[in-house]
Amino acid sequence: MIRAARADDLVVLQEIEVAAGRAFAAIGMDAVARDEPLSLDELSEYQRDGRAWVAVDAADRPVAYAIAKWVDGLVHVEQVSTHPDHAGHRIGAALIDRIAGWAREHGSAALTLTTFADVAWNAPYYERLGFRRLADDESTPGLRAIRAEENAHGLDRWPRLVMRREI
Repeated sequence: MIRAARADDLVVLQEIEVAAGRAFAAIGMDAVARDEPLSLDELSEYQRDGRAWVAVDAADRPVAYAIAKWVDGLVHVEQVSTHPDHAGHRIGAALIDRIAGWAREHGSAALTLTTFADVAWNAPYYERLGFRRLADDESTPGLRAIRAEENAHGLDRWPRLVMRREI
């Protein structure tokens, strides 16, 4: 089941992010694997604004989450993470679909995201979910700003790109 994230879920979201990040170490992206999760304050902002969703197990404990924000009039998928113990069950796809429904209800024509180009569970995965890679000249000012922040954070050591899915 997918539901809106609650304030008491936020620590678990950090735990999910850390656990999911470990997969990057297995492909030589140790810096990504060691990256700190979003702070409780940052997650709280998404949660309070109704832009955070969780997939929960039978005990109502989050096993995956997604957060989104508005960028240049479109809904931008900021993060989707699934705990490795629950990977491979299309939970991430269900979270993306939930965000797409929310975006549609709030007037967004598309979803955007940034991701690693060559990581199997990143760009190739999102392509299977209907996203397409954007050419540089298709990026909006807000998306270019996000990419600049990612570059400053050192993420451009590996190829990254912007993607879009029409709603």
